[in-house]
Amino acid sequence: MTVFESVLDGIGGTPLVRLRRLGARFRPRIYAKLEFQNIGGSVKDRAALSMIRAAEREGLLRPGGTVVEGTSGNTGIGLAMVAAQLGYRAVIFAPAATAGEKVRLLRAYGAEVHLVADFVPRDHPGHLASRAAAYTGATPGAWLAQQYDNPANPAAHWHTTGPEIWDDTEGSVTHLVASVGTGGTLSGTGGFLKDASGGSVRVVAADPEHSRYGGGDGALKYVEGAGHALHPESVEDIWPEAFDTGVVDQYIRVSDRDAIFTARRAAREEGLLTGATGGTALAAALTLAEGLDESHTIVVVLPDSGRNYLSTYFDDGWLASLGFLEPDSPRGTVRSLLPSVDAEGPAPGVPLLPSGQAVGESIALLRARGLGPADPAFLVLDRGARHGTVHPREVLAAVTLESLQALESQAGPSAASLLAAVPYRAVGVGTPVPGAAGDDGVGGADERVAGEDVAGGNVADGDEPTRGALVAAGTGTSAHEVLAVLVDGRITAAVPAGWRAGVRGADAAAAGSVTFSR
Repeated sequence: MTVFESVLDGIGGTPLVRLRRLGARFRPRIYAKLEFQNIGGSVKDRAALSMIRAAEREGLLRPGGTVVEGTSGNTGIGLAMVAAQLGYRAVIFAPAATAGEKVRLLRAYGAEVHLVADFVPRDHPGHLASRAAAYTGATPGAWLAQQYDNPANPAAHWHTTGPEIWDDTEGSVTHLVASVGTGGTLSGTGGFLKDASGGSVRVVAADPEHSRYGGGDGALKYVEGAGHALHPESVEDIWPEAFDTGVVDQYIRVSDRDAIFTARRAAREEGLLTGATGGTALAAALTLAEGLDESHTIVVVLPDSGRNYLSTYFDDGWLASLGFLEPDSPRGTVRSLLPSVDAEGPAPGVPLLPSGQAVGESIALLRARGLGPADPAFLVLDRGARHGTVHPREVLAAVTLESLQALESQAGPSAASLLAAVPYRAVGVGTPVPGAAGDDGVGGADERVAGEDVAGGNVADGDEPTRGALVAAGTGTSAHEVLAVLVDGRITAAVPAGWRAGVRGADAAAAGSVTFSR
């Protein structure tokens, strides 16, 4: 029996488990480093302890002090746990979209939690980091952990995670795969393994598809804790100082869909319950394994447990609401309202307009694209694309050529296009047709409510609401709303207002009785 003098001794020493089913068709050996076996439930326990101990040594954190951090959850949980054990107060600023399970864990450890609108420009005073820094500056005895720039973050992994992997594989590891959030885990662990192996270990960064690290556009994603999103109005793209990009040999980009469903596969095929950040790393490891042989050993880091995400990634209703799950038949679902897709036709997507554009310019763009008077377009945070898919939280409003022309006739061509907004709701492509089962379309689980995140996140308490919550709040019956159709979490198609008139009787009767086969 192992006896610890405190919970802090339960940090580290996590096992490697061979993936015999997920890895069955591949030639290399694939081992998962189960970081959710840390006492606080994630790899961030290591960095939390390391950063607090370093702050104590440097005199930055004294008895009775307050630990402060801006975090998507896991680092905050680790800091709150360590703070509780050592007698410190913990104050955590977390994104409003953080999984509810993580917020409850933070509060269970006694942390004071502030939910913040997370997607604003980096230099905005309402940004997560700005809020945490302002609180620290105004609070005597407070210390800000600054995990993204704190050298004690990667140092924790250089001194613990890396040596554990090297020893447990008896030096046979050839590839390390981990996701990148702050970069601490990958930089510290990868740096040690490169040093120990004389540079032969290759380090692979598993990165969400839209993350800036791997070359994406910085758009929002559904994988918590991994990747680097960038608000397009940010003055500067600031990367973490904890991330040593020189350690990385290769980036493998992973879609939200692949990350989520690989995590679900791990639970059902290996009995390993990990989150979508772990799913991102697993998907990348399986991609990597396709080009390797029996001489190679891959170690993939699973940073936290799927128990943090039972209401999201492992909930069929949540996935369906975002278009990640569909029934076998489209009958009675939102997909039945869409025209059949021609393989030779245009790429999936919707017309996109810069949110700050004048109404005259918007009208010209939509006319040039040949849109009809009632065809929807979306005013979005501008990333340069004029047609494509978009994360719903990057949408500020829906408009039509008709609504824009009405505004222009009243206010002139220089009026803001946002003033021409029409009601809309975001719906998963596989969900029942709204209102077709006999309700009047008012209210209901899919009604857009001010302050509520379409992705099912929390509401910022006293903070600026998320972008996606600023439009289409409680507006009339569903027949008069544009339907913004979500496929794999992104608006990929739209159904003009008045769509109910086109619902076929059989589809209307089937709505409300949709079941999923997965």
